[in-house]
Amino acid sequence: MRVHKLTVIAALAAAASLSLTACQNGDDGAAGSGTSSAPSASSSKDAPDQAGSAQPGGKGGTAAGKGTAAGTTTPGSGKTAKCRTDDLEIKALDHTIDGDTDGTVAVELKNRSGRDCAISGYAGVDLKTSAGSLSAKRTGEQAPAGVLKKGKTVAFGINYPLNTSGGSGVRITGLVVTPPDETKSVTLPWPGTATLPVTDGSGTPVKVGPIGSAGQGGE
Repeated sequence: MRVHKLTVIAALAAAASLSLTACQNGDDGAAGSGTSSAPSASSSKDAPDQAGSAQPGGKGGTAAGKGTAAGTTTPGSGKTAKCRTDDLEIKALDHTIDGDTDGTVAVELKNRSGRDCAISGYAGVDLKTSAGSLSAKRTGEQAPAGVLKKGKTVAFGINYPLNTSGGSGVRITGLVVTPPDETKSVTLPWPGTATLPVTDGSGTPVKVGPIGSAGQGGE
């Protein structure tokens, strides 16, 4: 009788153990299902942040710039970031051809930032002279938007009257260039003829073309 009673108790204990194991396995399965769905939700949530973190800048004178930490896109916009002054190496060269009635200076801007950047429109141009600062007037040509690839160069032209009066004229002492949509300028040696003719003061005789108006180099 005692043996039979112990056998029944053992059987009941085994059944209880199996029931408990089954419940635990069911809980584990639910937990596993919940865990496996978490990364999917996390990845979807993190995707915009990852995208944002990947988007973070002849004779003549040169101003070298150091690349900025700006990325190729404006954060959150998906657009190529504009070329900053510090992204560019700026050089001025005399491009006057014998026989021309006007002098020409080409200003080259080389992208040294290590990434593409957007540049378009007109640069600010001021001549430093013995009579004070002289701002160049825009020619009014169309200035299409463009992307300056890393390591590449784009240029614009400056036209000015040659001093053929025989007089001393107005002496040019330097060239100040401000890239489009920038406030930081660079000062370069003036590579053109040394003087401008004296004018009646009715307007500036110096003209500046848009970015790309003097051709684009490959270096």
